[in-house]
Amino acid sequence: MAARRPASLFATVGCVVLLGWAALGLTVAALPGISADSAWAVLAAAVVLGLLGAALRPLLVMLLTRIGWLGVCAGWLVGEALLLAAALTVTPGIRADGFWDAFWAAWLYAALTSIGLWAVTAGQPGVVTRHLLRVNRRFRRSAPPSDVPGVVMIQIDGLSAPLARWSIQAGAMPTLGRWLRSGSHRLTEWHARLPATTPASQAGLLHGASDRIPAFRWYEKDSGRLVVTNRPRDSALVESRLSDAHGLLADGGVSVSNVFSGDAPTSVLTMSTAGARPGAGGPPRYLAAYLLDPFGLTRSLVLTVGEIVKELHQARRQRLRRVEPRISRTGPYVLLRGLTNVLLRQLNLAVVAEQIMRGAPAVYCDFVDYDEIAHHAGPARPEALAALEGIDAALGILEEVAGSAPRPYEFVVLSDHGQSQGATFSRRYGLRLEELVRRCTAGTGQDAVAADGDDEQKGRARTLGAGLLPRSGSPAPDGSPAASGADIVVAASGNLALLYLTALPGRVPVEQIEERYPALLTGLIEHPGIGWVLVRSRRYGPVVLGRAGRNLLERGRVEGEDPLAGFGPYAADDLRRYDGLEHVGDIVVNSAVWPETGEVAAFEELIGCHGGMGGWQDRALLIHPAGWPAGEGLIGADAVHRRLRCWMQELRPVAVLTPPG
Repeated sequence: MAARRPASLFATVGCVVLLGWAALGLTVAALPGISADSAWAVLAAAVVLGLLGAALRPLLVMLLTRIGWLGVCAGWLVGEALLLAAALTVTPGIRADGFWDAFWAAWLYAALTSIGLWAVTAGQPGVVTRHLLRVNRRFRRSAPPSDVPGVVMIQIDGLSAPLARWSIQAGAMPTLGRWLRSGSHRLTEWHARLPATTPASQAGLLHGASDRIPAFRWYEKDSGRLVVTNRPRDSALVESRLSDAHGLLADGGVSVSNVFSGDAPTSVLTMSTAGARPGAGGPPRYLAAYLLDPFGLTRSLVLTVGEIVKELHQARRQRLRRVEPRISRTGPYVLLRGLTNVLLRQLNLAVVAEQIMRGAPAVYCDFVDYDEIAHHAGPARPEALAALEGIDAALGILEEVAGSAPRPYEFVVLSDHGQSQGATFSRRYGLRLEELVRRCTAGTGQDAVAADGDDEQKGRARTLGAGLLPRSGSPAPDGSPAASGADIVVAASGNLALLYLTALPGRVPVEQIEERYPALLTGLIEHPGIGWVLVRSRRYGPVVLGRAGRNLLERGRVEGEDPLAGFGPYAADDLRRYDGLEHVGDIVVNSAVWPETGEVAAFEELIGCHGGMGGWQDRALLIHPAGWPAGEGLIGADAVHRRLRCWMQELRPVAVLTPPG
């Protein structure tokens, strides 16, 4: 192994030099303001440019970070041009006519180099690994060595256990396959309780408090506020309610790209802390390094353009092949896919690698690539599976980086929920759920409104922007609409929807609902796209209503046909628990499930969805070291949280994790 590493290093250096030579040669040929006497002069300039960059970029990062955002942005725009101008000045036989010639040459050179590296290193993550080791070596030298293992927890957002097994068998995830086949890790399935959403699951996984979140979005009658957890200010509010300061990452851990922080002292690109970065509005050091590294933002932008082109091709291919179900993959999604599935993944990889080389005791990072594409293309579609390949490659890179870290690391890979596929409710029936509610309340003088149209991706874009862009003096409001004047608010989360009767305080009993809206419940229950409706009765407690029967949850009695048949073995227990959560809707609606395909009908415009019941959306996975007992029947994210805490505690013989008070 030791003999192979220098040889591999020399091969990498040689490859980079040749690519730089070719890219600079093409730049000289393309731009009239740059000239060279010979190919050897171009080679010499490429070597000098590489040496100058390696020597000066760390100093530029420190200097420009101190200057602030102006310095970092200016450094990104002109830093490479200055280095190129310096290289051309000191190298005989090659020259630039002026600074702007060097400026445009630097950008063209960076783009060509990025394209060349992508073409040469496709399927060879070793180049990325060696780059990350090189740029983080100073952290490795300064970190005190330790024999106490750290834990790297990678969340693959939205990946169901059945699909994970299939992907591993199909060869789409070779890193995880190698771990499982070698016996170093085991795959355990766990049940994501209602609601099967990222905020609820991460509240459980990171804080042990999943019962504080009733859905992805919900309405609070006491304040008239609509809480949408993909908005940084709302997620910060929710974390303030559920945190006890003893979260999973409280003792020196690092949160990266999550909804909640787990009380981590270091929180990067995390939604709940996106607006609370320390300092006077200056750029974070990790971002300055990423911006000024040609292997960072410039490369990511080139790959982002490639991702956008790929999305346009894949969406067109779906249309031409008449793949069903499908939705229109519009312009905003095309751009956001490029940003989140390239820029965010690469940034996550860079941040996690740095924290590993710093010797962080615990790192928890959410990779959202698969979840984003699966929402719009379908959970098992080729483009979604390709995203899994990219995440698996990132796992392999982090495994290699961890081999050079100041402490040993154990890897845990988990998901927060799965996804279920199906044509949306509106595409199946030609109307949205709120329109159905309007029809059912016609003649009562009442109105129904959709609570919010944001999907998860918009929230992640907000987090990315909040984490990367300079802050203004005061945070901008998220603009959560209070739906003033609306008598009924409909808040959809996947194929689950919460209906709130805003004029009536508290949880409105079914007897009062039927008195005020005589046709509402009947209209919902009899619609073929509705699977069941949950209400609370003064006499019977929580009751699940269906077209041909009802389930009295509190009494454990079914009258007629059980409306929960086909929704899995945990359905009744989940709804008993769910009925007691704060801010649950007066009426809870879940779509039907089609047993022939396992498909559901999202009340949002998403092909792959989660949040309710039906299909694979509640079948999450946990891949852990084989020597760590997972126990039987992990039910709910809180149970996984307790298991993670127990494992982390066992790694530290001297108590480091503070037990919850």
